[in-house]
Amino acid sequence: MTLLIIIILLAILFDFINGFHDAANSIATVVSTKVLTPVQAVIWAASFNFIAFFIAKFIIGGFGIADTVSKTVDMSFIANPSHVIIAGLMAAIIWNLLTWKLGIPSSSSHTLIGGFAGAAIAGAGFHAVHASVIGIIVLFIVIAPLIGMIGGNIITIITMHLARKVKPKKADAWFKNLQLLSSALLSIGHGLNDSQKVMGIIAAALIAFSKSNTNVHEYLYMDSMNDMHDWVPIACFTAIAFGTMCGGWKIMKTMGNRITKITPVEGFCAQTAGSLTLFITEILHVPVSTTHVITGSIIGVGSVKRLSAVRWGVTKDLLVAWILTIPVSGLLAMLCYYILGIFLD
Repeated sequence: MTLLIIIILLAILFDFINGFHDAANSIATVVSTKVLTPVQAVIWAASFNFIAFFIAKFIIGGFGIADTVSKTVDMSFIANPSHVIIAGLMAAIIWNLLTWKLGIPSSSSHTLIGGFAGAAIAGAGFHAVHASVIGIIVLFIVIAPLIGMIGGNIITIITMHLARKVKPKKADAWFKNLQLLSSALLSIGHGLNDSQKVMGIIAAALIAFSKSNTNVHEYLYMDSMNDMHDWVPIACFTAIAFGTMCGGWKIMKTMGNRITKITPVEGFCAQTAGSLTLFITEILHVPVSTTHVITGSIIGVGSVKRLSAVRWGVTKDLLVAWILTIPVSGLLAMLCYYILGIFLD
């Protein structure tokens, strides 16, 4: 029971860190175009992060991404699931804090997946990991930002065409207001996508605990994802919303203007493309990185002006961080697993 409580607390802590690590994804463009102040923006984003819970629960009718994440590792192959999950969460937290400190917008999602998978491999070998699930997630490292980039490009071209006869000053005023809508949609997508990943980890822990113990409290018992108790998503969505309120200013500088200079029109187009991409992946039940998605969208928007408008040197650095996230998190998790084995066995 003690280890289960530690897992739940670590998972919620990770969700909180995820919130302030990824806050920039939702608010970078709306702050850089001066639609909202940083304080107003984080409150705005956090509110819609939490509203995403009600959308998932009562409109979508389920938590498909959480189900996918919970199936990353086959619990039946793991001798000590508590050690695996704790090690995975520890590695994910360490990597998230490190990249936040360095101002690198890496993927919290892939950090968590890499940590979970790496710890499972350390505990039971490669056969403990569902390669097909990991493969789809890795594939979307490329597909998700590509969808965002193409979407950003198309939406910008259409928007520019529709507003071609509008005076620039009037267009800026229009799109500053519209950015409130697009940033709200992006924050909903962020909440839907990122909160569910931690839900999947907690669900995996509760399922493993329920199978290995005979006397389990009704609010902790889970035989499958269908037994998910409301306290799990409420805790996860609350943690990520609170984390978003705490902000992530270093990363916001990178996402806001270092990739390409953003105007209100372009900010609206980037956020709209990013939110649509997140809604698509929600329907597909694929956990993706909101960092990757919004970066791709910003690149797509910036490239409409001209390819040289995108600062490709910054983009290359981001790409390196994306590629390294899963393997580095996996190796960190393996190390954490072996260290935990010394103290907990």
